[in-house]
Amino acid sequence: MSLKILLVEDEPRLAQFLNLELTSAGYGVTVCNDGMSGLMSVRQLDPHLVIIDWMLPYLSGLEICRRLRQTGSKVPIILLTAKDRIADRVAGLDSGADDYLTKPFRVEELLARVRTRLRNLQNQQMLRHASLTLNRTTREVFYETHLIKLTVKEFELLEYFLKNPKSVLSRQQIVKEVWNYEHLQNYNIVHVYISHLRQKLEQHNPQRLIHTVRGYGYILR
Repeated sequence: MSLKILLVEDEPRLAQFLNLELTSAGYGVTVCNDGMSGLMSVRQLDPHLVIIDWMLPYLSGLEICRRLRQTGSKVPIILLTAKDRIADRVAGLDSGADDYLTKPFRVEELLARVRTRLRNLQNQQMLRHASLTLNRTTREVFYETHLIKLTVKEFELLEYFLKNPKSVLSRQQIVKEVWNYEHLQNYNIVHVYISHLRQKLEQHNPQRLIHTVRGYGYILR
């Protein structure tokens, strides 16, 4: 899957040059030329990484960073700017940027920083337990090399177990985290989905991974 990068840069020549370099490196690139369209595009496109110039028409790169972080967005942000004072770097990082690159810069350095930020993101998106791997970006699950097809809720249920391996999870915790219900009179829905998930996992792995803790809940071990 091609990783998506949003580039927000108002200098046409620099924007075109960076677009060509990032595209040649294998990324899917969308370019915006002002801050307001850049902010809207982050919300519409849900990119894997954002590269933003500090000085932009309508809305500064700093303000875009602040607004994204205020709304809970965790998208990695690289801030580009000609400002090179320590106070400016601090302001950029405090606004929510993950990295800061001063102009002029070599494109090789920008590409290296892009790779680092995306590698960190990909590592965060991979959950593993024994030979089981869950990719939160592509929403795929593999047992060794076997693709396991799961429904949306089955995927979210397995994701919750993989985020809490070797921890006993109560039925109430599972319902709250996976179904967003505070309370249920009947927890049969959990049992049904656990059964479906076990069947799919055990097609390729006869050893049970999700175990019942009688009278309480379940554990992945």
